[in-house]
Formats: sequence, C-alpha cells, structure tokens
Amino acid sequence: MQTVFDGNSLDALLVTHLPNIRYLCGFTGTSGVLAIFETSSVFLTDGRYSEQARSEVQGPRIVIARKPPLAAAAEWLMENRSKLTRKKPRRLGIESERLTVAGRTQLASFLGSEFRLRETRGLVERARMVKDADEIARMRVAASLGASLFDRALEVIRPGVTESEVAAEMEYAARRAGAEEMSFPTIIAAGKRSALPHGRASTAAIPSRGFVVCDFGVILSGYCSDRTRTVHVGRPTSEARRVYDAVRQAQAAAVERVGAGVSVGEVDRAARNVLKHKGLARHFTHSTGHGVGLEIHEPPRIAAGQAEILRSGMVITIEPGVYIAGSGGVRIEDMVVVTEHGCEVLAPASKELITI
Repeated sequence: MQTVFDGNSLDALLVTHLPNIRYLCGFTGTSGVLAIFETSSVFLTDGRYSEQARSEVQGPRIVIARKPPLAAAAEWLMENRSKLTRKKPRRLGIESERLTVAGRTQLASFLGSEFRLRETRGLVERARMVKDADEIARMRVAASLGASLFDRALEVIRPGVTESEVAAEMEYAARRAGAEEMSFPTIIAAGKRSALPHGRASTAAIPSRGFVVCDFGVILSGYCSDRTRTVHVGRPTSEARRVYDAVRQAQAAAVERVGAGVSVGEVDRAARNVLKHKGLARHFTHSTGHGVGLEIHEPPRIAAGQAEILRSGMVITIEPGVYIAGSGGVRIEDMVVVTEHGCEVLAPASKELITI
C-alpha cells in the first residue's frame, strides 16, 4: 500500500472509494475509510461491520467507531497527528474524484490548520489496472459464467417477447449459476432501439425483423465481466449482413492489435480504420473499450487521443459498434487479458451472425 506515496509528496492518504478499499485491504462492506501512512495504515468503520471487518480486513489496524467513518477518520488523524510527522501542515491526500464536496468540507472543518488537503487522482486505480494471477483467474471464471447467459438469451429471444423479459431470464439464470449480481443493468435493445448504444431493456416487444443487441455481465468473487453479442431476428438484408460483418472485422482487428507496449490509441485506431474503409466510421460513436475489474468501467480507456500504454496483466474490453438511427445497430464485445505477445480472449466463442 505504501507504493501510493511514491513521488506524491504526501504524509497520509485517505481512501474513501469502496472498490479501492476492497482492493487494498479486502473489506467488502458499504461503509468505511482507509487511512494510509508511510509505515502503517488504519481502517475505520462502524459497529454494523465489526465482525465483517475482523474477518475480511488484512493489513491495517481496525477501528470500530461510533461516528460515521469519515468523521472518525478525521478525529483519529487529529489524535495521532504527532505520530505521523511533526511537520505542519501535514499533507493529507484525498481521492478528489471520489469524495463529495460535502465530505471535503467536513474534513477541512475537522482538521483545521493541522492538515492541508491535497487532491489526488487515480493513485489506487492505476495500481488496479494491472491484475495479478489471482485476479485474472477470478475474472476468467466470471467471464465464463457471464458468457453462458447468452445461451439463455437465444432460447428466449422471439418476436413479441419484451426486452425486459429477455433481460429477466438472463439475470435469473445468472443468479442460479452463482453470480453475486449483474455488473450493470442488462442491455437488450431490439429493432430500431438497437441503434441506442446504452439501450437498457425496456417493455418494448422484439420486432419480427431486426438486430437485437445483448450487452450483459456478472459479478463473481467481486470481479466484473462484460460481453456483447448481436443477433438478428428474421432474415437479414444484405445491408444488415454488411454492417454486421464490418463490426466483426473491426473487433477482430482491434483484438489482433492488443499487446504489451501498444498504446490504447493504436487499438482504437485499428477498429476505426476497418469501419472507415467500410464507410461506417461516423456511426461508431463511443470508445473501443475500457478496463474492467472490481468495477465495470476502469482505466485505461481504449479511445482516440489516449496515450496509455498497455501492460501485461491489464484486462480490457474490445467493443466496436455501428449505430444507424432509425434502422438499428450492432456491437460485438469481448474481454481480453493483455499479454507480452498479444492477448488472451476470455471465454472465446464464435461471432458469426446468429439469426432467429
């Protein structure tokens, strides 16, 4: 945990984002603050989590407080400030993207002139980008379970069935298979609604002809999976096949480009170049992918203009799409683990167009 201090000129770091807390010390509850110092750390939570903290938290000293964890952390810092450093003001890092304005104001009020709040961005998230062998093993199992839900979708998708019904059947299957919860609200977008990149399942009925975008994932052992497949109800037109094949080729080109030492911008460009050649680039309206882990969206962002260099152990999605308003859309997505010489696709499966 002390690596977060490297080059950041901090005397202490207050971690308030729960996924970061879980990553650093193992706590899975919903209320807690982790205070990290150069030679020690303290985890503070309330009485609801006393037993859970003692069974889960590894490393930090555990403090069960009567106050809300943020207030308790501020009080603890004030009581122990002389043990941290005698310099004044002491430099306390806060997760600026995670702490609310009200929380920052509360901290500043408690700590007064003894501490100077220093805004930090992504210190823990950067460490989380590269997964260790245990994390990758967990994500491989989560990806496999998540991928299996598509089989249930294929059994349910029929003209007249609502998008919500399809999503409900997939989510029920996920729970029966052992998933803790879904990674995000399941996306089932059919017909013209398939042109909505984030078209969450609605009460709309699946039409007799058109694409159905299925974007889904589960959380297992704390780690998320993410997958998208697109099917076609009824006989597809030649144009529908052309669009689908273009997206499939774009996805394959981006996967092929992934590897340690490659910039995320190069991966994004590989997908876009295929769609540009097919005359469809303007219909690709989002990034090519993103990191996945304890959260469904993590760094790095696989997009144009991003300079992050891929490293072995990163887990990212590759998910180009084409969305034509008033007509429909296609997206194909897989999770991949970056390796020294390319990548491993988690839960690989055929991406040939399935018609129902």
